[in-house]
Amino acid sequence: MALLTRIRGPRDLDRLGPEQLKQLAGEIRSFLVDAVSKTGGHLGPNLGVVELTIALHRVYDSPKDKVLFDTGHQSYVHKLLTGRQDFSKLRSRNGLSGYPSRAESDHDIIENSHASTVLGWADGLAKANEVLKKDDHVVAVIGDGALTGGMAWEALNNIAAAKDRPLVIVVNDNERSYAPTIGGLANHLATLRITDGYERFLARGKEILDRTPVVGRPLYDTLHGAKKGLKDFIAPQGMFEDLGLKYVGPIDGHDIEALESALQRAKRFGGPVIVHCITEKGRGYKPAEQDEADHFHGIGPIHPDTGLPIAAAGMDWTSVFGEEMVKLGHEREDIVAITAAMLQPVGLEKFAKAFPDRVYDVGIAEQHGAVSAAGLATGGVHPVFALYATFLNRAFDQLLMDVALHRCGVTFVLDRAGITGTDGASHNGMWDLSMLQCVPGLRIAAPRDADQVRAQLREAVAVENAPTVVRYSKGAVGPAVAAVGRVGGMDVLRRTEEGTADVLLVSVGALAPMCLDIADLLDKQGITTTVVDPRWVKPVDETLAPLAEQHRVVVTVEDNSRVGGVGSAVAQALRDAGVDVPLRDFGIPPRFLDHASRKEVMAEIGLTAPDIARQVTGLVAKLDGRLVDSPTEAARD
Repeated sequence: MALLTRIRGPRDLDRLGPEQLKQLAGEIRSFLVDAVSKTGGHLGPNLGVVELTIALHRVYDSPKDKVLFDTGHQSYVHKLLTGRQDFSKLRSRNGLSGYPSRAESDHDIIENSHASTVLGWADGLAKANEVLKKDDHVVAVIGDGALTGGMAWEALNNIAAAKDRPLVIVVNDNERSYAPTIGGLANHLATLRITDGYERFLARGKEILDRTPVVGRPLYDTLHGAKKGLKDFIAPQGMFEDLGLKYVGPIDGHDIEALESALQRAKRFGGPVIVHCITEKGRGYKPAEQDEADHFHGIGPIHPDTGLPIAAAGMDWTSVFGEEMVKLGHEREDIVAITAAMLQPVGLEKFAKAFPDRVYDVGIAEQHGAVSAAGLATGGVHPVFALYATFLNRAFDQLLMDVALHRCGVTFVLDRAGITGTDGASHNGMWDLSMLQCVPGLRIAAPRDADQVRAQLREAVAVENAPTVVRYSKGAVGPAVAAVGRVGGMDVLRRTEEGTADVLLVSVGALAPMCLDIADLLDKQGITTTVVDPRWVKPVDETLAPLAEQHRVVVTVEDNSRVGGVGSAVAQALRDAGVDVPLRDFGIPPRFLDHASRKEVMAEIGLTAPDIARQVTGLVAKLDGRLVDSPTEAARD
């Protein structure tokens, strides 16, 4: 790492010659494989942008020039070149974020790691430069997968409207987001990838015609005048130029000299420019290059020599869903699946292999996916749209006004609900239970274990006149949590022999084991507890209010924001029923959470069994004190 260790900032790159730059690229790849194999993270995308990131930082003067990354998971090389070379705690508490982070460096301009947003950011920054008469450059790096998102094209439409407003868009084209990029745009970029290009053709034509007596030069001038038509014929990049965007490329994304040349030309141009770079995801690391699924897009700790996981993966929530979907697919021909460029991460790969004609990858376009699902349901099938809980935020309007308003039988399956941890603020699935409470007719299932995932998924797809949601956690699924009884539609997980108890503890989803631990801790304090799992947390079960009336305190525990979540819905249901029982809701505070392990984040926010048991004990003690010592309470009794 002789060269890499000498790089403390982008300007240190200026003194390196061509051979040294190649050496640096090799050192960076070796560093990434060694570091990320220990911590896990986004390896494949970063191996693919080594030369591109070096060229960007040689041509542009960050942070004066604004270099923006979409979605940001390919920013590891950028971190290395801007003085952040301690990857020992990557994505861990007090370590580097797996995405750009303003707290880490002035070189990180944006840190929202949801895709397709960078062009909107770039448009705004370029407009600000125009208003304030700044000479800063704005460069937006966007993957071809992110260009399948509608927001990207809304931004392009606005960017192209100003022909003389400088802005450089670097399209990192590796044919993939998580999986191979799909759709019309992908086909267009593929066409560009396989052409030799207009410039080479025209240069060869000029050479031949210059040697042709009399008619050669006039014919060349005529041919050059037909540039636009010929360019569309040879390399049909007209889609971009028709928008008013100057197009440069395709460029070999692993040729630093070619990249620098293209970026310098784009920098000098006084308007919006697209620089189209062809890169190879996972480049330079054979296990990643040979991985057809996603070229090691995101990995856990692996053996660096083989690329094999260090620990065998157990059964996780995602695979439980995926296996049950295949069973449902065999049983019901009307079941179809939708994914937003994440077929493998959300567990639909097996379904796609079994029923290739019944799965639809809409690209990074959750809004379109939701509306398309409404159309599918109206057409007579039952779509299951599987996505990360945090990405449902992007399709809320479509869920509300297209799916729910039209009473469409669509099932949304939300993976990685609750605290996910290491990917940081943008990936915690902590808003869905709040966001969806206001949607009329919608039902939400929160399974507590694998058996309930299977059962509640089946219950969800049986609903044909309203949207349903099934949400579950990230990672390994624990052992089954048995019910000891049933009240209405709720499972009773623990009850006292007497049948009445001090505390009614309402457990949401995967937090059931923790809630049982809370009950054990309360029992040691002489506080009796009934633990129920509502299973369907929206609407609130009508038997909950009369059950609450039999207890002194109601406690809700959820891995969602406390603001507007299940606790708020239960409180409203109790008020509506005239049940005046003290309620305490435990959940995630309304703030963005730093990256750390799930366990560390939950400890930090007090969402642990000891913390909750301590507070509930205090609440019960306070009630006891009021009943005994308070004259007001005594007179009221």
